[in-house]
Amino acid sequence: MKAFSQTGSGATAGFDVPADSNAPAGSGAPAPSRRLRFLDLLRGLNLISMIAYHGAYDLVYLYGVNLPGYRGLPGYLWQQSICWLFIFLSGFCFCLGRFDGGRRVRRGLLLSACGLLITAVTALLMPQSLILMGVLSFFGLAVLLTALLYPFFLRIPAPAGLICCLLLFFLTREVPSGWLGFESLRLCALPGFLYRGLFMMILGFPWPGFFSTDYFSLFPWIFLFWSGFFTFRCTLAGRPAQSIPRFLSRRLCAPVEFIGKHTLPIYMLHQPALMAVLLLAQAAGML
Repeated sequence: MKAFSQTGSGATAGFDVPADSNAPAGSGAPAPSRRLRFLDLLRGLNLISMIAYHGAYDLVYLYGVNLPGYRGLPGYLWQQSICWLFIFLSGFCFCLGRFDGGRRVRRGLLLSACGLLITAVTALLMPQSLILMGVLSFFGLAVLLTALLYPFFLRIPAPAGLICCLLLFFLTREVPSGWLGFESLRLCALPGFLYRGLFMMILGFPWPGFFSTDYFSLFPWIFLFWSGFFTFRCTLAGRPAQSIPRFLSRRLCAPVEFIGKHTLPIYMLHQPALMAVLLLAQAAGML
């Protein structure tokens, strides 16, 4: 996972609940017996994009290769497209299948444990690339929070929830940088006393001098996750199987769909694999 600044956000993978759905009527999820393969396809394509982005990062920052546009706006937009799509899709997919709070909690704990493992490994072996509150830690907390708030969220009208979450995402986008606003649009500065302590860092208020090469705080990203949640409720929740567009379950590219179904193990393995490939390329005189 890579970042452009101390509180930047590296490109991510979507580590959500499985994209299958066999929900009973009234659960808030659709009731098709078939898997929504289009979601696997989207996640697979985005994961491939993420791996390519990280490979490019290694070439540029570790091997000094000049890739035009990577350090500028094109590279930033590439990075952000990966982040946004995976987090949104993860919130969308949270609703799929029969809701099982225990299963969601176990998933959240697994993701959190993987996030802590990456923090420990980077702290011990690569302190210059330390990861605190990385993407896996974010997804773990997002799943746990959403499982806790699920009954409350079902009481909120889906369109109102979606609009509120989108507005809150754009409003809090620059909270880690000390502002309310979105990108270069700065509405007001936030008080400095908020930016201290571990708990506030997790929320999105990192202390002065904070550094993490992969930082996904709850603010603003939880609101994008919940935007996906409410988008599902606006579009597919409660619909009979026969009314769901067929293209959502049609097999389009099995290898990419396979990647989209196994994002977590592929994510955990992709960076060591990239490093091995680049080391071999360097040994062969190609870099």
